[in-house]
Amino acid sequence: MSPLSAPASRFPLVRGLATALAAGALATAVAVTPAVANDGWGGDRGSTSGAARDGNGGGGGNDGRQEQGRYRGVVTADRLALRTSPSRGADVIRYARRGEVVSIYCKTPGSKVKGNPLWYLLTDGTWAWGAARYIDNVGPAPRWC
Repeated sequence: MSPLSAPASRFPLVRGLATALAAGALATAVAVTPAVANDGWGGDRGSTSGAARDGNGGGGGNDGRQEQGRYRGVVTADRLALRTSPSRGADVIRYARRGEVVSIYCKTPGSKVKGNPLWYLLTDGTWAWGAARYIDNVGPAPRWC
């Protein structure tokens, strides 16, 4: 075998490996990115009206784009694990520190943390879930996801 034929025979293997890596990266991105089917106020899981939920007396005319980043919270734990889903067993994306102000997109029920089943979807650079037990609201409570 000549020296020139060896790299050429490995090319399909390298191309296949690159394709597999790209597919894995895409699958990972899809798995950790939350799906947003309806950003509006529909699908309320609570018993309060839209006016009570939005905190300013009016529920009409708001869509998800206007609400993103509206809700804020302060981390109360020394080190709060922010996860890929609202579950204590989900992978950790990063950690937030006590006193850190976070942007909250919405809330949803998940694994209970010290009796509190609520989790907040945070929008601070990464879409990550934080246990509401360790995040104090600043202003109105977040809307339901």
